[in-house]
Amino acid sequence: MSNTEMLFPATIAGSLPKPGWLAETHKLWPQWRAEGAELDAAKRDATLVWLKLQEDAGLDIIGDGEMSRQHFVHGFVENVAGIDRANKVEIGIRDNRYKAMVPRVVGKLELKERAHPWEAGFLRAHTKKKIKFTLPGPMTIMDTVSDQYYGDRVKTAFAFAELLNQEARALQAEGVDVIQFDEPAFNAYTRQAADWGIDALHRAIDGLTCTTAVHICYGYGIQANIEWKRMLGSEWRQYEDFFPALAKSRIDQVSLECINSRVPPNLMALLEGKQVMVGVIDVATDTIETPEQILATIETALQFVPKDKLLPASNCGLAPLDRDVAYAKLQALGAGARLAREKFG
Repeated sequence: MSNTEMLFPATIAGSLPKPGWLAETHKLWPQWRAEGAELDAAKRDATLVWLKLQEDAGLDIIGDGEMSRQHFVHGFVENVAGIDRANKVEIGIRDNRYKAMVPRVVGKLELKERAHPWEAGFLRAHTKKKIKFTLPGPMTIMDTVSDQYYGDRVKTAFAFAELLNQEARALQAEGVDVIQFDEPAFNAYTRQAADWGIDALHRAIDGLTCTTAVHICYGYGIQANIEWKRMLGSEWRQYEDFFPALAKSRIDQVSLECINSRVPPNLMALLEGKQVMVGVIDVATDTIETPEQILATIETALQFVPKDKLLPASNCGLAPLDRDVAYAKLQALGAGARLAREKFG
């Protein structure tokens, strides 16, 4: 972030609730309400709604809320050849934290066409603010499919990284300012994240000149994740295993959980030199944060992150929340960021 840019630019981690006329609500993998041309139009309409609401809330880096995707991973995978999506199998994902029915990798992975052919250009055409586009990270995709072809988790992840790089380059050409890779799997496989997960991210960002980011959370506010967090003890120290490696990486920004988490704030100091998206919005509760609470979280983070490298954000995506709750949280985020600028600008 240059000195000419505003302090504390507010943004979201990624997903937003889909309107009820687009898809089922309060679900991570909702069914669409329409199909064909009607569905395409509804996706665009929903994108415009959330674009306007983000601007109204005072956010500075705008996303599409993932309105065109049923799920943050499978929205990418559905356009990949070599995957059997019809005959899914049940596996344990995120180190067996929970089970899911997932597609199978049955051949060489290749992009059949653009994974996201219109979304970024549509977003760019309708806002003058900076825009961010989210993609699943290679380790997380690998962990959300059943590999029956490559026979090696690392090879599978790097095969996906190659495809992600193709899509990311195209997104950059369409005017995307920030490309973010979502890697919740890093918190499930912390040693592997440091050993080869970051290398896979490097493959995914090869040739990019826009800002690159990685989002590493403890998951959506669904019951399986809430139960898992209860077992992590009084301190969540997973970040400690791979933040030093991330600090040495070519990734520009790192997104992490902060508010209402048990992550020791001083772990942020391990990201020296990086821009840090600090989670100041809790996605696991319907309680609306106050701007003052958000300011307090920012003040805590400022003990470990320089003010010109701190971006207030949400802990994770807001997809499962009620739409009105999510918008109120965005309003609080924008207001809290303004308070921080007034105090520290």
